[in-house]
Amino acid sequence: MTGSAVAVVEARGLLWSWTARNVRARYQQSILGWLWAIVQPAAQVAIFSVVFTWIVRVDTGGTPYVLFSYVGIVPWTLLAMSLPDMANSLVDNLALVTKIYFPREVLPLGAMFARLLDFVVAAALIVVLLVYYHVPPFLLGWLFLPLILLIELALIIGIGLACAALNVMFRDVRSLLVLGLQLWFYASPVIYPIAMVPPRLRPVYFLNPMAGVIAAFRDVLLDGRTPGPYLLPAALVSLLFLVGGYWLFKRVEIKFADIV
Repeated sequence: MTGSAVAVVEARGLLWSWTARNVRARYQQSILGWLWAIVQPAAQVAIFSVVFTWIVRVDTGGTPYVLFSYVGIVPWTLLAMSLPDMANSLVDNLALVTKIYFPREVLPLGAMFARLLDFVVAAALIVVLLVYYHVPPFLLGWLFLPLILLIELALIIGIGLACAALNVMFRDVRSLLVLGLQLWFYASPVIYPIAMVPPRLRPVYFLNPMAGVIAAFRDVLLDGRTPGPYLLPAALVSLLFLVGGYWLFKRVEIKFADIV
C-alpha cells in the first residue's frame, strides 16, 4: 500500500493534468462556466428556504435559513458530486486502463479534485453571506476548517475508490450509489439542525461521518466555536472508509486488465 501511495505522489503531474482535463470537459462549452458551481447549491438552498421558512418552519437558532442551509449544502454537494464521478472514472476510460500503465488511482482522484475546485468556488459565497448577515468571523475556529475538509476528503476518497473499482466489475454500482446518496442526504443535517435529532439517537446518528462534518462546519462558521466532540467519530469512521476503500481498490485492480 505504501509503494502504491508513493507511485501516486510520483504521478502527481499526471494527476493535475487529469484534474484539469475533467474541469475543461465539464465547462468548455458551458455559458455560465464556473458559475455552475454556485448556481446548483444556491438553487437548492432557494427551494429549501421557501419550504422550511414559509411552509414548514425549522428552528435554526436565529441563523437565517439561507445561510444555515448553504453552509450545509456546500460540503454535501462536494460529496454528492464527487462520488458518482469517481465511480464512473474507470469505466469511462477502460481503454486507457487496460492498455497503458499508470497508477489507476489517478482517474478517480482526478475526478474528485475537479469537484474540489467547484467546492472552493461555492465556498466563496459563504464568505459573502457571512458578511451580508453580519456574522463575525471566529478566526481561531477557522483554523479547524482544513482539518474538517480533510476528514471529508478522506471519506470521499475511501468510498470513491471502492465504488470506482466495483463499478468496473458490476455496472449497477453507480445506480446503487445514486440511491444511497439520496437516502444519505436525509440522514445528514443538511436541511435541519442537529437539535432536531432526539438525544437518544445521537450516538448512532453521529456514526454518519457527514453529520459530524456538516455540524463542525456550522460550529466554526455560524456559531463561533470550535467543533464539537462529534468530529472525532467522523474522523475515525472516515479513516476506516479510507483504509478499507483503498484496500478494496488495490485488491480488485489486478482484474482490471481482464475487462474488455
